[in-house]
Amino acid sequence: MEIALLLVAIAVTVLAVTAITGRLGIAAPIPLILVGWAGSYLPGVPTIHLEPEVVLLGLLPPLLYAAALGTSLVDFNANRRSILLLSVGLVAFTTVGVAVVVHAILPEIGWAASFAIGAVVAPPDAVAATAIGRRIGLPRRIVTILEGESLLNDATALVALRTAIAAIGTTSVAMTSVWEVGLDFLLAAGGGLVIGILGFLVVAKIRRHVTDPLLDTGISLVVPFATYIAAEEIHASGVVAVVVAGLLLGHKAPILQTAQSRIAERMNWRTLAFVLENTVFLLIGLQAHWLVDDVRASTLSASTIVTVCLATLAAVIVLRLAWVFPARYLLIRPGLDPTTGKRPPASYTFLIGWAGMRGVVTLAAAFIIPESVPHREVLLMIAFTVVAGTLLLQGLSLGWLARRLRVPAPDPMDDALARATLLQQASKAGYAHLDELDADDDPYGVADLIRQRIEQRNFAAWERLGTTAGEESPAALYARVREEMIEAERRRVLEIRSTGSVASEVVSDVLAMLDIEESMLDAAEQERAEVEAVRVRTPVGQVCDHLASTPVTEPAGEVACENCLAIGSRWVALRMCLGCGHIGCCDSSPHRHATAHFHESTHPVMRSVEPGEDWRWCFVHHLTA
Repeated sequence: MEIALLLVAIAVTVLAVTAITGRLGIAAPIPLILVGWAGSYLPGVPTIHLEPEVVLLGLLPPLLYAAALGTSLVDFNANRRSILLLSVGLVAFTTVGVAVVVHAILPEIGWAASFAIGAVVAPPDAVAATAIGRRIGLPRRIVTILEGESLLNDATALVALRTAIAAIGTTSVAMTSVWEVGLDFLLAAGGGLVIGILGFLVVAKIRRHVTDPLLDTGISLVVPFATYIAAEEIHASGVVAVVVAGLLLGHKAPILQTAQSRIAERMNWRTLAFVLENTVFLLIGLQAHWLVDDVRASTLSASTIVTVCLATLAAVIVLRLAWVFPARYLLIRPGLDPTTGKRPPASYTFLIGWAGMRGVVTLAAAFIIPESVPHREVLLMIAFTVVAGTLLLQGLSLGWLARRLRVPAPDPMDDALARATLLQQASKAGYAHLDELDADDDPYGVADLIRQRIEQRNFAAWERLGTTAGEESPAALYARVREEMIEAERRRVLEIRSTGSVASEVVSDVLAMLDIEESMLDAAEQERAEVEAVRVRTPVGQVCDHLASTPVTEPAGEVACENCLAIGSRWVALRMCLGCGHIGCCDSSPHRHATAHFHESTHPVMRSVEPGEDWRWCFVHHLTA
């Protein structure tokens, strides 16, 4: 009962702190650590020891798998050089550098233990990078690199830690151990890669025969633990196995799973990751009390302990910055960013170097160090200092630095424009398939109904880019009226449910249908609100010859749709032909004069003349620029 009460208290605390920080616009990890730190000193709060088995087997696999499922394999592959240099090269560099610093201050612990604590504090944490990086709005390329690094660097660190622990008790660290570490890493990574691919193939084959979302989600919950255990059983890297399986299954999900299964899996893993991520930070803070008590009993002086802890914290920060800039200019030499058309600036590299927050894996790995190691309690305090120090120092300042360096966050307007363009491309493919259908197969005019619904979906996407100031777009009006209708429909269904005249299963099905439709409207409204808060920047993406060769001109005088004025009609948004300067209303408007002008003139490119918008559209290729 005491354990159950403790778990409930942890869950309630996590949810409460997360809710409060969300309202205040603050990233949750740092407040959770501080709450845990303060809570560890409260009377009645039991002492909680983070056992390495609980973290490495109970928390690490699901957290890594959830992160891998949400990571784009395409983006991961595009940044693979940066990711590998950070997850392998930087971890090894940090391990050696920290070992030298710690051994210089505490030579009595020996080189093997120094390398062990170096391996412990070397890997940044996937949870911290994702939670803080996304919250403060770092550019997607930076977040992708940090996530990719954090997914793989644990494997490098754990292999180095295992080798260092095996050498504890020897008088020196032989040069051959470097080759041993390298060989161990290759075998561990190779074995993890094989297990991850095998796990993907097995699950992929099973999913081709599974259509039940509940069964499919159950399979998903087993995958991270099964691949991790299988890899560890053959002395390979369970971390690599979980990451590989997650990346491949996430990439192939649109092919292997049904739509319902994908939605269920996405929501379940988002919920699990949310709870586990935030619980991890609270648990880190709860370690403070007993760690301090153990250090007080150390035979080392307080000044020595403080010196080695702060020196190690400074070392992991400085070593990371010392690595990323030479790696960028000597090894990576990044090309043009496809989303901006420019080479990533040095400020991106600095932010990657500064975003080296450590997390729960560092603490868990520290507990693996044998109790026979001299001054083990100080080594544990070093690990805790690095975790708490990087999260507090770097985590708190990362957003401020991003703003001072003027690093642009992902622009909702750019996303909305890309989304509308992608939907238009998808619709073009759908229309082509619809045109292949025989008229005899459509005696009820279903094709026209499908076209109408697709047009409504696409118009709603374009309307989110903005309409005439102060006016409600057709999509926004539809969403508002439909939500009011759904509320009335739900009330009526609940009234019927209370009479008991309809089977409860039927009532549940109808309510679920209303919930799904309302959730789609809510998501669209949230996106619309985000877009309204910003102004569009000119995005650079796939550009056709028409867009590349057509000069951009500004409208002369007051903009208005003359055709709409002539017939007394209203428009939603205005577009200008870049071939002749004609201004017409968009397709969301009742008469679609801009598109009609294209069919009459065949001028392929138009631009938006709405306030704050400067994007162009090619009617021929359905592309924006």
